[in-house]
Amino acid sequence: MELSAILHVLGIVVWVGGMFFAYMALRPVAAVVLEPPQRLTLWAGVFGKFFPWVWGSVTLVLATGLHMLMKLGAATPHYALAMLALGVVMMLLFAHVFFAPYKKLKRAVSEQNWPVGGAALGQIRMLIGINLSLGLLTIAVVLLGRALT
Repeated sequence: MELSAILHVLGIVVWVGGMFFAYMALRPVAAVVLEPPQRLTLWAGVFGKFFPWVWGSVTLVLATGLHMLMKLGAATPHYALAMLALGVVMMLLFAHVFFAPYKKLKRAVSEQNWPVGGAALGQIRMLIGINLSLGLLTIAVVLLGRALT
């Protein structure tokens, strides 16, 4: 396996795996055991640590993906084009999360405005759920596409 493919998969593991952990493990526990001020403060801190890793992963996945597609040229299989389209949608959703509801969440936590912070966190939760679903779908599309080719 070439270096581009290894780096591509590692970027996906960090991004999609991080979303899976946050959505399926951390979120349900935090919702039960923490009151809104602590829960919102926790999430602002978690996202503050995770999102730089996502930006790095997005950059790595896009760069390595485009590199591998350019090497394929006209022989690019349909599943790879589907992966590109789904990946770009995921990247745009993440950018929206980062620049809109996450920004609102950070501001609300710093101002201790818990209702606004809760609304922002609800938006983030919904969008991360969508992005996680798209990430898992993309992985399935690629694996099935490779198996059927």
